[in-house]
Amino acid sequence: MRSPRPSLFPLWPALGSVLLLTGCGGGGFAGDSQARQDENGQVTVRMLVNISPNLTQAYWDGLVKPFEQANPGIDVEIEAPTGKGVADTLPQQLAAGNAPDVVETLMADETLAKQMLDLTDQPWAKDTPLAEQAKLGGRIYTVGVGVQAQSLVFYNKTAFDKAGIERPPTTFDEFDAAMGKLRTAGYLPLQTGGDFLTGLQLLQLTNPSRAQTHPTWQQDVKAGTIKAGESMLPHLERYRTWIDKGYVDKNALGMKYADAETAFLSGKSGMYVMGSWFTATEAKADKDFEVGVFPAPVDEGQQYPGPQGATLAAPYMILKSTPIKDAALKLVQWLVTDPAAVKSQLAQDGNFRTGVERDFTPLEKEVQAILDAAPAGVPQGEGYGDASLPKGFNSAWNTEVQGLYVGKSPKDVAEGVDRWLAGRS
Repeated sequence: MRSPRPSLFPLWPALGSVLLLTGCGGGGFAGDSQARQDENGQVTVRMLVNISPNLTQAYWDGLVKPFEQANPGIDVEIEAPTGKGVADTLPQQLAAGNAPDVVETLMADETLAKQMLDLTDQPWAKDTPLAEQAKLGGRIYTVGVGVQAQSLVFYNKTAFDKAGIERPPTTFDEFDAAMGKLRTAGYLPLQTGGDFLTGLQLLQLTNPSRAQTHPTWQQDVKAGTIKAGESMLPHLERYRTWIDKGYVDKNALGMKYADAETAFLSGKSGMYVMGSWFTATEAKADKDFEVGVFPAPVDEGQQYPGPQGATLAAPYMILKSTPIKDAALKLVQWLVTDPAAVKSQLAQDGNFRTGVERDFTPLEKEVQAILDAAPAGVPQGEGYGDASLPKGFNSAWNTEVQGLYVGKSPKDVAEGVDRWLAGRS
């Protein structure tokens, strides 16, 4: 995740070139511990974080306050992005020689890992969520607080009742039938929008079925044994029928993410595909209907529920160049292992962690049950760790999928995706 944010579809302009410039001399730690200490020996750890409606500057300041109180020699300086987001800001800071000590939101890839501290030898790191799945070349660079379920369909229970839908659909054919009933009942069947939302939702919705057809999808695409667009063509063709039948708003691209969210919570639509962070937003909404959730459907004949799309919630990395390695390690360990800090972050952004008990809303209980019942968790889109596609894939996919709204055929969209990947192989 974390709240919906640009980092879900990160933009990494010039990051590769920045890291090439900064990476050559990055084998050790720049400077020494005195570089970030004041005359009283106080160490300042700079942490670049995502700022969102849930994760405000005030929240971050409050989160780390107990850590500072328990470690009076360490001050944590929370830094908000100066660019479009963390993914846009970090390259700028690296280029300026002003990198933070800790970065939140991003996950290591083959390029970024060169700038990050290897955490494999930290005993606590091995027990953090998705640590094994997020390994890159067998090494741990990213540790997180919890898990975001990605393949969820939130639905308006009142709309389902009025449409005569007795139970949530489990297959895509049943999903199509439910949308037809919702439209007849006067609801927009499936809420979507522009920004990054269009392509993200299609990836989220198709994770469970794609993971059964192609269990190692990212690796196979990267190896060239399958083509991403071609493998997703059946889903693109189905999506186009939803546009043609009015199951999604034909003018959806003009709707901002926040407006799409508001439209669903105002009761105007029947279903809304989104990650588990939506539960935090739903809990705060003033509405006159109950929201339910079910796992994304699968193709006929596949196991249901299928593998759940899963990403690391609140991922942290430590810059290899930090002159205050020990303080940065102590902070990150506390953020991902301290019970109170973990519960706070999970609750604040609607995330989950097996074995951690906290006060759940009714909707969060349903999400936790879905996670517990899922046969596996799988990466989506660009993926993470060794199951990664080139950076920028999510954005390229989103652009191509939006082409369905302006006259492109599903085949054209699939070929556009594959051309983009071919240019980065």
